[in-house]
Amino acid sequence: MNLKGMTLVAGAVMAVLLALSAQAAIPGETGPNFNFTAKSGYISTPEGGRLFILGYAKSRGKAQYPGPTMIVNQGDTVTVTLTNQIDTPVSMVFPGQTGVTAQAVSGSTANGLLTLEAAPAGTVKYTFTASNPGTYMYHSGTRPDIQIMLGMVGALIVRPTSGGSPIPNQAYGHPDTHFDQEYLFLLTEMDPTINDMVEHGRMNEVNSSDFFPVLWFLNGRCAPDTMEPDDVAWLPTQPYSCMPMMVPGEKLLMRVIGGGRDVHPFHHHGNNALIIARDGRMLASNATSGPDRGVSVYTIQTAPGQTVDALFEWTGAKIGWDIYGHQPGDPMEPNEYAPDHGKPFPTVMPENQDLAFGPNWSGSPFLGTMGILPPGSGTLNVGGSYYYMWHSHTEKEMVNNDVFPGGMMTMLMIMPPGGMMMKKTPTP
Repeated sequence: MNLKGMTLVAGAVMAVLLALSAQAAIPGETGPNFNFTAKSGYISTPEGGRLFILGYAKSRGKAQYPGPTMIVNQGDTVTVTLTNQIDTPVSMVFPGQTGVTAQAVSGSTANGLLTLEAAPAGTVKYTFTASNPGTYMYHSGTRPDIQIMLGMVGALIVRPTSGGSPIPNQAYGHPDTHFDQEYLFLLTEMDPTINDMVEHGRMNEVNSSDFFPVLWFLNGRCAPDTMEPDDVAWLPTQPYSCMPMMVPGEKLLMRVIGGGRDVHPFHHHGNNALIIARDGRMLASNATSGPDRGVSVYTIQTAPGQTVDALFEWTGAKIGWDIYGHQPGDPMEPNEYAPDHGKPFPTVMPENQDLAFGPNWSGSPFLGTMGILPPGSGTLNVGGSYYYMWHSHTEKEMVNNDVFPGGMMTMLMIMPPGGMMMKKTPTP
């Protein structure tokens, strides 16, 4: 295994340990006051690419892709101060927010088509009240056909409140939107020829109708970098991971954002998901009934600029065999699907010498069990977990500049109850 592979294993182990101690929290910046700087920088792609970006940076930080995730509470008066350190005007707009105001703070500004823009060395302040909980995006309102693709886009999460206090583990102000884990999936794409042209001062020559992306991203990373931990040192401008993890029976909230120019069908293996909201508005027949939860999908269609909130749950139900390898008289695990309890594994496993071993294979078909493996095999599995690929169902988007596998792809890790390897070692 190379150094990067070893680091991935170490990162996965650390991620699991962190998941045992606390609910997975979406990383980001907590408001309601934010100070961002528009800067240029570079990102890396797994096939060896290096791309010029324009991005939003935290105070004194590097430009990052995507921009910092903003996390606020419902009812907050949100203030975003943007200082421009690049050589072209920039701005910010906040779809889904009402009553947004903009004012000049210093330097030159101009009234753009969508909002007040900061000229080079200028500073603009945007203010709005986060009236409705939900998942939103923000992005540049200046040459959005170019600046969004170059990285000036990010997520805004508004958490629900009751009596002025945040409601923990709810996406909206109703208990039927409860979740145990939450993850962000910000879907974007890039055409490197545009990055190169802007880097060399040729933005005015870009013809947006020629846009032809060859790189696809989840939270600003291409696979397999999507599965690296947050804030790894070799991705200093791409801080956000995208590897969902859960244990059976938990409810995982998927916050999916179409942050680019193309439609991306995001396919989540393992189970259907129930869509509870679109564009920061709960799908409910009336204000008090909670989400209708009548839309069950195995692929979330994300249009440009659209956000979707969906609840995903997995228990191993109806697989047809006992995923833990129980005998009929054994006690049940938490959230185990009772009709399959004690059902034998439906096939005889071949001998190891007749098998090929993928990196996520634990050596056993049972959740929470590590079997005997040849040296160097199964190195990415942690504690006998199950893995499902989550990816774009537009198959060409699973490459990095035509190198497979990559692109808009990650893995869901199903950990055994308690997140730890079970002690028994059942035999298939």
